[in-house]
Amino acid sequence: MSAEIVSQPGHDIAADVSFELEELDELVGELLTEHAERAARDARIVALRLGIGGQRPETLTRIGARYDLARDRVRQLYTKAIGRIVREAARSGHRSAQVFAHRYPVEAGDLRLVRMLLAEIYATDTDLVAMEWSYLKLRLAGHEQGDAKRIAGYVMQRILGWQKKTASILAKLHVPAEDVADLRALPGDVEWPTGSAAALPTGSARVADGDDDGRGRFYLAKVGRDVAYDSAMVARLLRALDADPAVAAFQEEPTALTYRFGDEERVHYPAVAAQLTDGRAVLIDVVPLGRIAFHHNRIQSELGRAYAHEHGWGWLVWTGSALGPAQVAARAVEPSTEQRLATDLARRPYDRPALAAVSAQTGLDLLDLAALVLRNDWQWDRMPMRLSASPSRRPSR
Repeated sequence: MSAEIVSQPGHDIAADVSFELEELDELVGELLTEHAERAARDARIVALRLGIGGQRPETLTRIGARYDLARDRVRQLYTKAIGRIVREAARSGHRSAQVFAHRYPVEAGDLRLVRMLLAEIYATDTDLVAMEWSYLKLRLAGHEQGDAKRIAGYVMQRILGWQKKTASILAKLHVPAEDVADLRALPGDVEWPTGSAAALPTGSARVADGDDDGRGRFYLAKVGRDVAYDSAMVARLLRALDADPAVAAFQEEPTALTYRFGDEERVHYPAVAAQLTDGRAVLIDVVPLGRIAFHHNRIQSELGRAYAHEHGWGWLVWTGSALGPAQVAARAVEPSTEQRLATDLARRPYDRPALAAVSAQTGLDLLDLAALVLRNDWQWDRMPMRLSASPSRRPSR
């Protein structure tokens, strides 16, 4: 895996998808659940910031708006909570120490760790919190605070370097050919409605943190302005839209979709709406391949599809891979394994240990499970991990 993974527009993240990578989020989720017993708001701030549970990380500005706190105050609370969580994990002997230490050994060189962390950040679409995630992973693995800060800083330097290089390339109106190829094959995967397409909005619906300094920016010629993005995966899609001659115009984060998840009101911003030269329009959302089957992300996708079709737009989930939801759902899985899970889930849900046992016995990998969830309409929740036979809650707008 190249250390410059985020600068490779054609990289397919399918090879980076694994249960092992997703287990890291689950372990941090367990630590947050324990921390929430003493400081519920602080644990929630950490969960929102890191995107625990498979959702996108949130900016400090958005979290502050949610809790009526200044951005710097959110940062302070986050930093203090992380310090306590790391200390509590070490003191309690939580199993996270063994898992993280194995994955990010103290004796590993900086370059090896930076490469691994960059690949994980790209595969999970978490560039916005690259430094925070890298630091936390290394601290839980037993790295000293200074070493963890240094290596996390290297990770962030690589990402900032990629952003600067990309902005320079686009300023010269030279877009690599592979970016164009990214989008030209997509219309075949679009779910098209009947009827004429409504006009695209003329501005972003994302207001509270639209200019947050944690977001990347580059000038895109097709829209004639700077466009903000949260991750290399989103940037890759925007570059492809800007380069593709079949795209006439586009608007990033064109709408805010509100819904309830658990006991909370949530807001989701689909990534971009694109107007094609043939008059059609398509709403595109970015969901990392390994996370398209999570219940929370499926709720957001159902809302996005409904909104797109109401406006006469096509709908597309872009995963950073040649594989989309339809291809994953059609993935071949051993029939006996599918039948075993279906029979078990008809009686009771799976927790993490039960799923791990099935995976070890059958060879079921994460994309196999995603395929089964999508085609059987099972419910795969995070924080805590729970796999059940069918969704118990449908989205409401």
